[in-house]
Amino acid sequence: MSTAVAPVRPGQVLADLLPASRVRDIALVVGGAALTGLAAQISVPVPGSPVPVTGQTFAALLVGTTLGAGRGFLSLALYAIAGVAGMPWFAGATSGSAAPSFGYILGMILASTVVGALARRGADRSVLRTAGAMLLGEAIIYAVGVPYLAVATGMSASAAVAAGLTPFLLGDALKAALAMGLLPSAWKLIKR
Repeated sequence: MSTAVAPVRPGQVLADLLPASRVRDIALVVGGAALTGLAAQISVPVPGSPVPVTGQTFAALLVGTTLGAGRGFLSLALYAIAGVAGMPWFAGATSGSAAPSFGYILGMILASTVVGALARRGADRSVLRTAGAMLLGEAIIYAVGVPYLAVATGMSASAAVAAGLTPFLLGDALKAALAMGLLPSAWKLIKR
């Protein structure tokens, strides 16, 4: 059994460089879900908001870009399903779908899929394109999460934006900057 890394071809994501097999794909999907669950434990409460700052959004977008749309979707769907079923790996070691922040998790499933599709088109290979993909992914997460927050808590739309979007913009910009450095650098190292 060969462990050589496959040559880089157009339309690939980083995970495609590993030798192809069903076991690889299952391991990547489960590993992506576990990474997201671990990153969710980096959780800092935000005063006045039922939604904490976590590493989970960064992990979800990183999973999507490195695994691609299909495996990214499956990975985040597994994360959500296992969490709803009782696995305590949502923010603060919680589980279930009753939390006001569950809409963000649903948004992460969609965002992971979209950034994964963009990565297949090379969006993870340059700083500017990675920034665009990450910002689009963040926007998708908020487009699902903020309305869910409003409905789940009875907040007005403006209150939900103030509690579920505004406090997170700086942190998300920092996460996008981190991805802008990591992903294109990984591709440059591989090409050497």
